Amino acid sequence: MEGKEEDVRVGANKFPERQPIGTSAQSDKDYNEPPPAPFFEPGELSSWSFWRAGIAEFIATFLFLYITVLTVMGVKRSPNMCASVGIQGIAWAFGGMIFALVYCTAGISGGHINPAVTFGLFLARKLSLTRALYYIVMQCLGAICGAGVVKGFQPKQYQALGGGANTVAHGYTKGSGLGAEIIGTFVLVYTVFSATDAKRNARDSHVPILAPLPIGFAVFLVHLATIPITGTGINPARSLGAAIIYNKDHSWDDHWVFWVGPFIGAALAALYHVVVIRAIPFKSRS
Repeated sequence: MEGKEEDVRVGANKFPERQPIGTSAQSDKDYNEPPPAPFFEPGELSSWSFWRAGIAEFIATFLFLYITVLTVMGVKRSPNMCASVGIQGIAWAFGGMIFALVYCTAGISGGHINPAVTFGLFLARKLSLTRALYYIVMQCLGAICGAGVVKGFQPKQYQALGGGANTVAHGYTKGSGLGAEIIGTFVLVYTVFSATDAKRNARDSHVPILAPLPIGFAVFLVHLATIPITGTGINPARSLGAAIIYNKDHSWDDHWVFWVGPFIGAALAALYHVVVIRAIPFKSRS
């Protein structure tokens, strides 16, 4: 891999594409579909860019959990919603951090910061299985460390205020929570695909620059809708990190919802983008 190392573009493994801007770039004739990422690429393991990307995912997820869990705890500590940033503030914290962190890490790892996003992009053959598994492990470790640092700073408050752990709220069934996680993750991953689509990048030069904005805004909107139902997971690493550090029985009762839901939502978004939006399986290979 020496001499072949490339930084990862947003949402893709390594697909260098530069098409002329204008209407001519909109046709399949002037656009070459990038080849799918190899299922397994041993050469990645000897590349510093590969290991660097995983470290970037770890740090980004660490910072994401640190800021967002602190925000959740601050709201719960307040006597009422009006005395704090409230649900809107929590949603802004999650969406804003995703916007900032995707912007910071997009050129290094692709800025996934979420196993569901990584899974969806893997299904669309945007990255190898090797890289996908590595990213998911580093994201989960970063989330655990981020929540752990919050607990280390204020252990009593952390346990008393729930530690930011996701649970299905009283009055909602597990099915309702699962549905909310599936649809919420679909919105997020569909936005990721749309914002980082290689063909749009070829046609519209501004798309790569603006990509973090719609992704962060999608996270914000999904949180507004689903915080009352599940506290909003849509990110298995975020749910796992808080559950492990909080470690109370009720935080594990519904934990499967926050893995199964996001992975189903990500798979549906990948299928929709590849088969319906891009119609890649139906395009001529000539």
